[in-house]
Amino acid sequence: MGKNLKGKELGPGFYQRKDGSYCGRFNDRFGVRRCVYGKTLSEVREKQKTAVCEDKMQMNVLDDSVTLDQWHEKWIEIHKYKSIAPSTRVQYDGIYERHIQPDLGRMKLKDIHPLQIRGRLVQLDKDGYGFETQNKVRVLLLDMFDKAILDNIAVKNPAKGIKVTRDEEKEPRVLTVEEQVAFFETSKGTFYDNLFVVAVNSGLRPGELYALEASDLDFDKKVIHVKKSLSYQKFEGDTEKTFHMGKTKTKSSCRDVPINRQAEIALKRQILQKGVISARRSAKPLEGFENLLFTTKFNTPLNASIYSDAIKKIVDEINLVRDDLEQFETFSGHCFRHTFATRCFEAGIQPKTVQKYLGHATLQMTMDLYTHVLGKHLSDEMDKLEDRLDNIASMSEEWVEKKFCSKQAKGKVSLFPKEKLG
Repeated sequence: MGKNLKGKELGPGFYQRKDGSYCGRFNDRFGVRRCVYGKTLSEVREKQKTAVCEDKMQMNVLDDSVTLDQWHEKWIEIHKYKSIAPSTRVQYDGIYERHIQPDLGRMKLKDIHPLQIRGRLVQLDKDGYGFETQNKVRVLLLDMFDKAILDNIAVKNPAKGIKVTRDEEKEPRVLTVEEQVAFFETSKGTFYDNLFVVAVNSGLRPGELYALEASDLDFDKKVIHVKKSLSYQKFEGDTEKTFHMGKTKTKSSCRDVPINRQAEIALKRQILQKGVISARRSAKPLEGFENLLFTTKFNTPLNASIYSDAIKKIVDEINLVRDDLEQFETFSGHCFRHTFATRCFEAGIQPKTVQKYLGHATLQMTMDLYTHVLGKHLSDEMDKLEDRLDNIASMSEEWVEKKFCSKQAKGKVSLFPKEKLG
């Protein structure tokens, strides 16, 4: 029982301090003794009542003085111990030190709100950092606060619900070489693997892939005759969305696309797979769409939603064994087309040829869409030229040295001029 300075009982947990202020004490859910202070007894009773209520509702934390810098160190040492490679830790530390610590590092976790995090991401964008950097900052903070909640260091996650949008107009989503390898290693043997392989090796639009039939393939000439496109929409007169087989996007989209070896094997494998699907009793093709090459397992046509779900399933499988900051970003079916075009430019194929492969109406359309890729390609080509010029310069230096040594050996070269006779 606590007392005031005059010896009057104040009740369990309350007492008056020597300076005349009051204190209320209680043990929280963590077993830690907490104290609240106030000038009057009624003020302290109200504060203690609120604190006890927050404790019961689990609205309090174990230590509300922890800063983001302090938690980042604990997060790395405890939650990422043995779960990340040393090189990944260096990456995490670099992202934190460069892009998070300067603005938020000294702040207490309880004082960091969504506004500060959004502000940090906006500033990164203004500073010229792209989607990848911004998203890594978001994901890192999201995981740090998730683990802080788990350890009772934070109550809410201010990074939750914040999204970073890729600016598709500036730069289309393209699979890196590493992403392409990871995706196709994981998709190998799955139901839609043949579809993915043909997509990334031909550059066909999703609707053009959905519309393919075996009769569109010429394995002797090794070309795909792209003549039509399949869409799933509600047109005028339709009561609901339905499948429509129509012409390609533009006149130039009607084209022949070369079949490379990978696409050829995938197409032949798909023809065999289609035969198996068609023989099933559960296969119920829609009237007029019986000959489609790429279908669902029920022999029904594909659409954008089915295509995206199939891709996401592979991406989710990849992410099961990846750390949070190394998660594979999902993508739409159109990404395979952009990836095909990018690989073409990387291989040195001329833009005019790529335009024909893609079925773009104008060369300018191709150039505008893949400016960033062409810029990188031109830079790489200049590096090759620089190497070549360096080799030539080196050969010239060797020639001069050889010529000089030859002349010197014959006494025709003097290192010091002879003194003039007086």
